Amino acid sequence: MNAETGKDTRILIVEDDHGLAELLQDEVEDAGMAARLAHTAEDGLATAVTWLPDIIVSDLRLPGADGLALLGKVRTEMPKNTPDVLIITAFGTVPKAVESLKAGAEDFLTKPLDLEHFRLSLERILEKRRMREQLGRIKRLVEADSAFHGMYGRSPAMLHLFGQLRQIARAGGPVLIVGESGTGKELVARAVHEESGCAAGPFLAVNCAGIPEHLLESEFFGHEAGAFTGAGKSRQGLFAEAEGGTLFLDEISEMSPPLQAKLLRMLQDGNIRPVGSNRERQVNVRVVAATNRDIEERVRAGDFREDLFYRLETFQLHVPPLRERDDDIDLLSGIFLAQYAAAADKPIEGFSLAACELLRRHSFSGNVRELRNAIERAVVFCHMREIRPEHLPARIREGVRHGRASAGSLLQNGLRVSDESLPTLEEVERRYIRHVMTSVQGNKRAAAAILGIGRRTLYRRLEEMGEAKKC
Repeated sequence: MNAETGKDTRILIVEDDHGLAELLQDEVEDAGMAARLAHTAEDGLATAVTWLPDIIVSDLRLPGADGLALLGKVRTEMPKNTPDVLIITAFGTVPKAVESLKAGAEDFLTKPLDLEHFRLSLERILEKRRMREQLGRIKRLVEADSAFHGMYGRSPAMLHLFGQLRQIARAGGPVLIVGESGTGKELVARAVHEESGCAAGPFLAVNCAGIPEHLLESEFFGHEAGAFTGAGKSRQGLFAEAEGGTLFLDEISEMSPPLQAKLLRMLQDGNIRPVGSNRERQVNVRVVAATNRDIEERVRAGDFREDLFYRLETFQLHVPPLRERDDDIDLLSGIFLAQYAAAADKPIEGFSLAACELLRRHSFSGNVRELRNAIERAVVFCHMREIRPEHLPARIREGVRHGRASAGSLLQNGLRVSDESLPTLEEVERRYIRHVMTSVQGNKRAAAAILGIGRRTLYRRLEEMGEAKKC
């Protein structure tokens, strides 16, 4: 039996053979689980309703009602806390096995009972039970208010984004999504599509930086047969394929100036002209564009058309980086853990406190994508019931933060003390906290990250220092 199974796991044994019942009870308790005995189906049901076991091990033949009758009553009278049932019998025939399994039993063992098979069966049932619970947690999270078209967030920054997105999606017109790499801009684009009047139409996504420049115009607007070398037959292009729906243009800041002009024309009058054609074609397509670059800087540098920028940025959505929504780290970590643990068929139930603290303190310059990848890695390397620090990537374990000043440099720049008047450790801590708060202009989130503590801990220390009202 798995050594990590604890007393929280409850096994009810319903067996009229008292000697066998006590033997099975000893096996269960030796494995570290709690066990209770009943000798009739009626007593077993009464115990199950009040004690709420995880598994019922029941003999098929019992005085009065049999094990199948017990199975049926348990499923009827305990719909919200239904235990799994393992049937055992001295009359192990295939028809009886099939009947038990069809009625909802998880497994069927025959007497004389092989204790090794009994332990393996219990362990297998418990693993399946835990996986169902994980899937249930995922479902509850997906159905909760924190879920919005595949995005998750309870932080003010994300709730603000969801509210803006709903309004902009229903307004119509092109949308510009800005945000750092890894923040989930394509998910935002899909949400705009799903919330808009175009939801019944197609959603096509294209990376503007991933198409060779000499093929861009043909790829977007199509071409006529013979329009250029290799164009053996006509092609309608992405705008025509997205008719009635949404075309998502990722990394639009990388689009060439000539193509920018054609895109602007399409946004203004809804017309496109395939390469090699003398006629324009009307299309009904909503354009959603995204960039992780400073597009206004590109405009000032002359690399992006100013008039196209203003046409796009009328409805602009900013996707916040994870460091601006660190209240969501626990939520996202739990969702990713449940997803990857279920996919890997691993009964990982959560994170240790130390692992949680490391995740909360990390800056995640790679945003949600970095967090997702970190949890995926942790699940691969974890063979326990919980994710621990050693399962996380080294950069998270070692507290590597991009752009974070070292404590040593800060000490050198403002915390020198003379040997004649050495301060107490408490005074050094107070000076250091004040220095960090000054260096980040009172930003508590940034200060907590530099200090390597949670924001609540920082608030408490500032209150103890009498500094809370000054910040």
